[in-house]
Amino acid sequence: MGYRVPFVDPKTHYRGLKAEIDSAITACLANGDLVYRQQLKDFEQRLAAFVGTKYAVGVNSGYHALHFSLLAAGIGPGDEVVTVAHTFVATVSAIVHCGAKPVLIDVGPDYNMDLNLLERSIGPKTKAIIPVHLNGRICDMERLMSIANQRGVMVIEDAAQALGATFKGKGAGSFGLTGCFSFYPFKILGGFGDGGAITTNNPEIARKASLLRYNGEDRETGEYHYHGYTALLDNVQAAVLAVKLLHLPKWIDHRRQIADLYRRGLGEIPNLRLPHYPDASFRDIFQNYVIRTPRRDDLREHLRLSGIETLVHWPKPIWEHGGLRLDNPNLPQTESICREVISLPMSAETTQEHVEMTVASIRDFYALVPASLQTSAAR
Repeated sequence: MGYRVPFVDPKTHYRGLKAEIDSAITACLANGDLVYRQQLKDFEQRLAAFVGTKYAVGVNSGYHALHFSLLAAGIGPGDEVVTVAHTFVATVSAIVHCGAKPVLIDVGPDYNMDLNLLERSIGPKTKAIIPVHLNGRICDMERLMSIANQRGVMVIEDAAQALGATFKGKGAGSFGLTGCFSFYPFKILGGFGDGGAITTNNPEIARKASLLRYNGEDRETGEYHYHGYTALLDNVQAAVLAVKLLHLPKWIDHRRQIADLYRRGLGEIPNLRLPHYPDASFRDIFQNYVIRTPRRDDLREHLRLSGIETLVHWPKPIWEHGGLRLDNPNLPQTESICREVISLPMSAETTQEHVEMTVASIRDFYALVPASLQTSAAR
């Protein structure tokens, strides 16, 4: 069905940038700049500057950013890596593909790693922690880095949903050994296909990741240093991303404004939990605007019938996918979240009118739901 309020609107997004994007693509094609040319190098420099690191390495997906970060850090068989279960499967798959064991822990009220559980999850085999900055909100990296440093373990940030988010003025992807980003089309900075990047201040990590992404070859000398992979960020994609990166600050401001409209429209509804938190140390970018209610499925159907598109990212915990062969870590918060969260429309093209229609539909739903059924979500 067509939606009055789309979750994202890639056609409108392209039309608004058409002249700039077409020019960037045409320049690549006309000059034959297809593989590892200046456009990629320029984008890497600009991305590193935006994040606040010395280096950025373009790869072809957020997964490869995670995988190469782990490999470059020396993670392998016999090692353990602590991360959260409430995340996209790539976070865990990157650990598994290194031969290491993922140790899955629960999340807190902001959907990020519960740091009260972290320290007790670090054991003698733990070599790294992967915090996942979910929905555009960064973890409490001051506390997390303190724990990691005290225990002598590395930190690799999964910042795929948090480009531009900050904690005490410092950007996601700039705290740990590496930061890992995704440029999947519907991310806040999205390409026209898959893409990703690693950010780091460590020159050795940057060099090893650069070699791993291109079959282990040093493109300057032709020497092969590893059995690597074919995972270079496409040069045309890099040119497109460089154009979009210039617009990212205003898109972040727009998302924050849209989030505030949702807050004002929905904040008084009982038993509906919104993604707003009081600590001013955090600056969220709202990659996703996630609300939580025990009536999730009914609400989502009501919104669909109202012509409003929503998304449920992970309707069941990752360990319930039998093909992944993960042990059940018994994480009650993750289980509840999978039953109760729903993402509302949020993009650079989401308008005040879209928010008003969405808010009106949600308020109508709650007006029809008996108070006895409005059970508060698990806390």
